[in-house]
Amino acid sequence: MKKLYHYVICPYCIRTRMAFGFLGEKYESHVVAYDDEKTPKDLTGVKMLPIMQFEDGKAMNESLDIIKAIDLEKRIDFSLYEKNQAEIDAFLDEIAGPMYKLCMPYMIWSPEFDENSRKYFRDAKEKKRGPFSELVKDRKEYLKQLAPALIKLRSNLHPYFLGDKFTVVDILVASHLWNLYLLPEFQFPPEVHMYLQKVKQLCQFDWHEDFWRD
Repeated sequence: MKKLYHYVICPYCIRTRMAFGFLGEKYESHVVAYDDEKTPKDLTGVKMLPIMQFEDGKAMNESLDIIKAIDLEKRIDFSLYEKNQAEIDAFLDEIAGPMYKLCMPYMIWSPEFDENSRKYFRDAKEKKRGPFSELVKDRKEYLKQLAPALIKLRSNLHPYFLGDKFTVVDILVASHLWNLYLLPEFQFPPEVHMYLQKVKQLCQFDWHEDFWRD
C-alpha cells in the first residue's frame, strides 16, 4: 500500500488527501511532527511534505505530481488549471497571504503538535510573518484582505469554481481555504461554505480522521 507522509494543517498535504479520497485510493497515513526533519530527509532529501512512498520504496514530493501519479485513469481533470495556471495560482496567492496570517496562531493548537513541534513551527513562522500575538491583533485587517478573494470565488461558482465540472482547481481552492475552519468565530459566506462541503463530500475528506483512529 502507498504511504502518505503529511501535516494535517498543510494545504498542499490536504490537496493530496482530497485527491486520494476522490479517487477512492487507499493509503497508509503518516502524520509527521513538524520538528521531525529526519523522516522527510531520509525519504526525499528535503524537509518538504507531502511525500508519497510507493510500494517499491520510491518516494516523491510535490502535491500535483503525487495527484497525477495516483490518478492513472486521469479522473481528476487538469485541463482548466493548465489553461489558466497563472491566473489560478495568483488567486491561490490572494487566499494564502491573509489565510496564513489569520490561521497560523491557531494551527499550532491542532492535535498534531506537541510542545516541541509547536515551538519549532512558531519560531520558524514568526521569523517570516511576525509575532503571532500581533497577527491575532491585526485579524480585522487580514479579514479585509481576504474578502476580495471570497467575493471572487463566490461570483465564479457555477457550481464549481470557473465551471460546471469538478476539477483539480476545486481541490486547490478548497485545500487553501480549509484552515479557516480553525479561526474562531469566522464564518464563510453561505455559498462558499456549501461549495467547500460539496468538495468535502466528493473527496470523502475527513480532516481530523488521523486523530480518532483506534
